[in-house]
Amino acid sequence: MAFRYGEYHDGPDPLAPPYDVRAALDEMGDAILSGSTPVHALRDLLKRGLPGAQDRRGLDDMLREVRRRRRDLRERGRLDGTLEKARALLDKAIGQERAELFPDPSDDARLREAELDGLPEDTAGAIQELSTYEWRSSAARQTFEELRDLLRREVLDSQFRGLRDALANPDPEAMERVRQMMADLNDMLDKDSRGQHTQADFDAFMGKYGDLFPEKPRNLEELVDILARRAAATQRMLASMTPRQREELAGLINQTLDQAGLSDEMRRLGEALYARRPDLAWNAPERLTGEEPLGMGDAVTALEELADLTQLETALRQDYPGARLDDIDESAVRRALGRSAVDDLEALKRIERELEEQGYLLRRRGKLELTPKAVRRLGETALRRVFSSLDAGRRGDHDQHDAGSAGELTGSTRPWRFGDEQPIDVVRTLVNGVRSGGVATAPGTAGSAGRVGVRLSVDDFEVAETERRTAAAVCLLVDLSYSMALRGTWAAAKQTALALQALVASKFPQDAVQIIGFSNYARVLQPDELAGLDWDMVQGTNLHHALLIAGRHLDRHPDFEPVVLVVTDGEPTAHLMRNGRSAFEWPPSHETLELTLAEVDKMTRRRATINVFMLAADDRLKEFVDEVARRNGGRVFSPSAERLGEYVVSDFLRLRRAR
Repeated sequence: MAFRYGEYHDGPDPLAPPYDVRAALDEMGDAILSGSTPVHALRDLLKRGLPGAQDRRGLDDMLREVRRRRRDLRERGRLDGTLEKARALLDKAIGQERAELFPDPSDDARLREAELDGLPEDTAGAIQELSTYEWRSSAARQTFEELRDLLRREVLDSQFRGLRDALANPDPEAMERVRQMMADLNDMLDKDSRGQHTQADFDAFMGKYGDLFPEKPRNLEELVDILARRAAATQRMLASMTPRQREELAGLINQTLDQAGLSDEMRRLGEALYARRPDLAWNAPERLTGEEPLGMGDAVTALEELADLTQLETALRQDYPGARLDDIDESAVRRALGRSAVDDLEALKRIERELEEQGYLLRRRGKLELTPKAVRRLGETALRRVFSSLDAGRRGDHDQHDAGSAGELTGSTRPWRFGDEQPIDVVRTLVNGVRSGGVATAPGTAGSAGRVGVRLSVDDFEVAETERRTAAAVCLLVDLSYSMALRGTWAAAKQTALALQALVASKFPQDAVQIIGFSNYARVLQPDELAGLDWDMVQGTNLHHALLIAGRHLDRHPDFEPVVLVVTDGEPTAHLMRNGRSAFEWPPSHETLELTLAEVDKMTRRRATINVFMLAADDRLKEFVDEVARRNGGRVFSPSAERLGEYVVSDFLRLRRAR
């Protein structure tokens, strides 16, 4: 037995490791944390291709290939090749006949010459007149038959791709088989329209005429699609010609079908195909700019491929509402770009499906949303970025994974008691089990030694003692006004909110964190809406309302240490009136500033220090935050947008360590 090894070509590598869908989410997260929406982030990911999979094409790579192929097809040739060949053969036959008649002095020869002189100018009319002409020249008769054979092959090939080769050497039996095929096809379509068609009927049809359909359709629906696309391409070819060319070629087609006895069956077929696929561009003109004349069958094939590429380009752009990769026809991709492109498309579809199936993305009423699971991961990503930018040696901030949620480890242990939340000290627990005689040996199997284990009792367990942390009530107030987007600071503010949320959830789970967004009004932002959050296209920076909501959060946790952080790029320009409406005025009114500073004083009485992070250098903003710092005792920071997360997280950690 011989074995041969080589590169695998029949689809994707079956031994390749599965793609990590989390890498795709992280790639999307870069765009989302920069201010993009989930649907745009996913679309951009699919366009670029999968990160870490350089051998896989993205939608943009496929789109470039489709456009290149469209350009090549348009430059391939021109549509009037069949007319040109028909005219050339007609002129050749007439010339051969005249050469035969010229030496003959008889009146019959002169009458024949007069008949040739009176032929219609258009090719179809001249061929129709000559169909009953008695040729004197055998060479002319042979040329005219060659012309009729050419038209018969080209006309039928424009409707059925496989008939040109089948009719290369036509005989009455071959033409009769074509007529019978078309009659059976029309009968099958009629039967299907009445709901009586079965797959067995189609299989019997293909068993009889399968050699005439090189595409090898598997059912009637596929056959109808093949024939309808080709029939529509024929109509587009006619629509793309000049009026005179269109009239001549249409006359040749009708004349050829009449002479072949196929006009009635072809009319029935055309009506049935149009009724089933009216969505195709049946009469849309297409421009071909090449110099080489194309035969009718080749021209129809080129236009058919152009139509496929046009539809494929629209689907690959994915720039219409509700666009999904499932909209892309895999058969069109295979026809245009080959099998490898189908594999690349399937890899992209698998990522889209996996993001939904693994709980990272959710489609709700046609809109793509991030799930809480995805938001948590994006928050962790934002937090890792913040920590990577911190100077670990100077600040002492680093990731720590071995501390329990109950507090800081003291280094000592004690026996476990029911209800303890401290982490188990594994080493001390195992040592206690060994000392209490809990060593057990399990019998081995034939040829192997027994296994030694430790049997533990409840009294053997010890826990690591921890020093209880002080819980904090954290309020992060984030400006959502449209000036944040105009200054390019909105994405940084959103990343900061996600990072702080992830930090509190992972390192300080006992803390109560609330993120409040404010523009003309303020509102509490839930963790799962942070990533997809967008700025508000409204006027107003209502810090007064935001401080009111933050105060209620602190009052619900009176025993927690209060932490208030404010991220803004402008002074307050709105306040909440007694009737619950927002009042906006710029420059800020005295009432707005007075009410906002009153809430600052309330925060001071709650022992809550307010630290403000300014993202702009306006004089009025500086004056306002200086007054806040004077009244409250908090600090003022003026970081760049790129370092906002670092400043906020570092300040929060400093406050927590101080507590």
